[in-house]
Amino acid sequence: MASKPQKKKDKLEQLIINTIRTLSMDAVQKANSGHPGTPMSMAPVGFTIWDKFMNFNPQNPDWPNRDRFVLSAGHASMLLYSLLHITGYDLSLNDIKTFRQLHSKCAGHPEYGVAPGIECTTGPLGQGYATSVGMAVAEKWLATYFNRPGHEIINYSVFSIGGDGCMMEGISSEAASLAGHLGLDNLIWIYDNNHITIEGHTALAFSEDVAARFMGYNWHVQRVGDANDLELLQEALDRAEKEKEQPSLIIVDSHIGYGSPNKQDTSAAHGEPLGEDEIRKTKINYGWPPDKKFYVPDEVKDYRKSMLKRGKDDEDEWKEKFEKYAFEYPDLAKQFEMIENRIMPEGWEKCLPTFPADPKGPATRSSNGKILNAVGKDIPWLLGGAGDVGPSTKTYLDDASSFEKNVYSGRNFHFGIRENAMAAVTNGMVLSKLRAYASCYFVFSDYMRAPLRLSCLMRIPAIYIFTHDSIGLGEDGPTHQPIEHLASIRAIPNLDVIRPADANELSVLWKHVMEVKDHPVALILTRQNVPTFDREKYAPAQGASRGAYILADSKGKPDILIIGTGSEVQLCLGAYEKLQKEGVNARVVSMPCWSIYERQGQEYWEEVMPTSVKARVSVEAGSTFGWRRYVGTHDEGGVIGVSTFGESAPIGDLWPEFGFTVEHIVDKAHEILKMNGKKSKKSGKK
Repeated sequence: MASKPQKKKDKLEQLIINTIRTLSMDAVQKANSGHPGTPMSMAPVGFTIWDKFMNFNPQNPDWPNRDRFVLSAGHASMLLYSLLHITGYDLSLNDIKTFRQLHSKCAGHPEYGVAPGIECTTGPLGQGYATSVGMAVAEKWLATYFNRPGHEIINYSVFSIGGDGCMMEGISSEAASLAGHLGLDNLIWIYDNNHITIEGHTALAFSEDVAARFMGYNWHVQRVGDANDLELLQEALDRAEKEKEQPSLIIVDSHIGYGSPNKQDTSAAHGEPLGEDEIRKTKINYGWPPDKKFYVPDEVKDYRKSMLKRGKDDEDEWKEKFEKYAFEYPDLAKQFEMIENRIMPEGWEKCLPTFPADPKGPATRSSNGKILNAVGKDIPWLLGGAGDVGPSTKTYLDDASSFEKNVYSGRNFHFGIRENAMAAVTNGMVLSKLRAYASCYFVFSDYMRAPLRLSCLMRIPAIYIFTHDSIGLGEDGPTHQPIEHLASIRAIPNLDVIRPADANELSVLWKHVMEVKDHPVALILTRQNVPTFDREKYAPAQGASRGAYILADSKGKPDILIIGTGSEVQLCLGAYEKLQKEGVNARVVSMPCWSIYERQGQEYWEEVMPTSVKARVSVEAGSTFGWRRYVGTHDEGGVIGVSTFGESAPIGDLWPEFGFTVEHIVDKAHEILKMNGKKSKKSGKK
C-alpha cells in the first residue's frame, strides 16, 4: 500500500521515537537483563514502518488483511513491546514494567500467543526472517485464490527487521535465496547494519558484501546511511512497496545504543542494562526528563488513541469490502472464514481412503501419498512440498500445479535443498492459517530442528512428513539411517510423533492431523513396503486414533505384552502367532503415537497395558531411549532397538543383523517371561 498521506509533525515523531527508546532502556534496567542497544538505534525505523506503512488494528490483532511485522532480531524485543504499547495494543505500561519476569506478556524474546501483535516466536537468529518468507508466500497464495476483479480482499505486506547475527545465520541465506527466486515483492527486510555483536565488532567474523549477496539472490537492494533520517527511511520504504518484481532489502546503518555517551557503538550496549547513571545521561542527550522512568508524554498517549481509531477505521473499511465479496462469492467467502477459524468442512473425513488387506502392502510413504491426495482434493488450502525429494517422499498433490514466480496458485512447493528454511517458511504459512506441510528424509530433520521446535513452542498445526524412517531404508547407509531421531523429536513438547504400522492406521490418524489446531504433527514413514493387516483377523485400525491399541490378543489374561511401532509391528504379529502356538498368551499393542496415548488417561492405559502384566517387550528400529516407560525395568521388560549406527546393505541383510526378526522377538519374550517367573513351553520351567 502507499505510505500514509498525513505528515506527522517532526516534534511529535521524535517524541514517539524517544519514548520507544526510553521505555526500552528502563524495562531492561528494571529487569536487570536484556538488550537495550538495538531498540535505541532502530526506534526510528520501527516507528516509520508502523506509523506510515502498516495497516493493522490493535483491537483485533488477527485481522486477516493486516500487514505483518516480524522482529527477526528477537533479542531486541523491547523495540516491539514499546511499539505495540504506543500503537494501541493491549500491552500496558505495567506489562512493560514486568519485562522478562514470570508470566509477563513481555518475555525476553517475542513469543507468539503471549502478547497481542506478535506474529511469530523469534529467538534463534534468522528464524524470523525465514518465517516472514512463509507469510509472504501465504499472502500470494491467498490473494491468487480468493481475490476477484473489483474484489481485492487480500493485499498485505510483510516487514521484518534483523541484524548482523541474522545475516550470519545460514537460514537467512536459504530463505532469501528462495524468496528471490519466487519474486516475493510483498516482502521487505530491514537489515540493521550496526557492526556489533556480543564479542565485539563484526569484523572479527563477518566481512562479506551483503548488498552484493542479496542482489545475487534477485532482491531489490537499497541503503539508508543513517537510521535517524526519517525522510530517507520513508523514501526507501516507499520504493520497496512500489517494487513489483523482487523482494526488498533495505540496509540501514545505525549506531547501537544510540545516544549513550559511553556505550554507543560498543558490545556493552548489546546485551546488558546500561546502568542507572548511563541511562540518566542518555535521557539528557535525548532532551528527556532524566529522572522519570517509564515516562509516556501526553502527546504520545494521544497518538496511541489516534492509532486505535485508525486501526478500527482500516478494518471497518475492509469489512465492508468483504461483505460485498461474500455477496458475490459466497462459497469462496465461506472457505476464507473456514481457513481463518481453522475449521474443516463437515463430513470431510469421508474422503479418507481404506486399504484392502495385502501381505506385501505399500510403504507407508506411498499410502501417505494417496491419503494426502485424497485430502487435498477436498481441502484446497492444504499445500506444501519437500526439500527436493518430493518424488521420494511421495508428497506431490497430483491435481495441483507448482507454486512458482507469477504462478502463485500452485500448491506444490519446491523448497530446494533447504530443510532449515523449508520448515521456517512452512511455519509462516501455517501462522497465516494455511494447512501447510514440509517433507524430507527423517535423518535430515536435524537440519530443521530449530523451526520444528519453534512450531511446537508456538503451538501451531504444522505438518511434517518424514520418510526413510529407519535402518530399513537400506543401502544408503548410516548417514541416511535415523537412529536417535525418534527419541529426539518425541522429547519435544507439544509434538505428536506418529509412526503408523500400516496404511489404514495412517489413514485413521490423518483425521487427527487435519483437525488438530494447537500443535504440530510429525508423520514418520517407511521407504520399504509393509503389509496392510487383515482387519478381520486383527483389530480395526480405528484404535490407532487413541495412540495405542490392542491389535492382537490371546484368550484370557495376557502373559506378555509385545509393543511395537511402524514397520516392526508386522514382526510383533509374527512373534504373537508363534507364541500362541507355544501356549503363551501374548498381546500385541500397536503404538503409533506415544503422546496421543498419554492423553487418554488411566482407565484406557489399564485397558491396553494392564499394570499387572509386568512381562513386556518393545520393538522399534531406533534408539531404545524412552521405552522403559512402557516396558518397565530391566528386570521386568525387554527393549529391542538399535544402539549403534546402521550399516549400508540391503534391508534383507540389515533386519537380522540388528535383531529385527520374529525369532529374536520370541526368544526375548521367553527370556522376559522367565525373568518374571512365568511358565514358558520353551523354557519348560518357572
